[in-house]
Amino acid sequence: MTMRHVVCFRFQPDTPTDQVVAMAEGLQELPALIPEIADYRLGPDLGLNEASWDFAVCADFADTEAYVTYRDHPEHQARIQALVLPIVAERVSVQYRT
Repeated sequence: MTMRHVVCFRFQPDTPTDQVVAMAEGLQELPALIPEIADYRLGPDLGLNEASWDFAVCADFADTEAYVTYRDHPEHQARIQALVLPIVAERVSVQYRT
């Protein structure tokens, strides 16, 4: 049974679009660097509902061990530090079996 990791971000007010693009591009590189990622999708909210978050990442893994490898991987952690934390005001996530 596989597992899915979903994370949503709310950006700090007045976050420049180029920083969001840089974050997305940096995160999109992760599947090529972390073979444990089975599927990886991300993107900005479409703005259809007022209560929505600004950006989401959805990643699939073969098992919990593969997810933990991704979670703790140095490339993932480096992108969080350099690209995510500087612009994110709030973060929420959930992991579930698919």
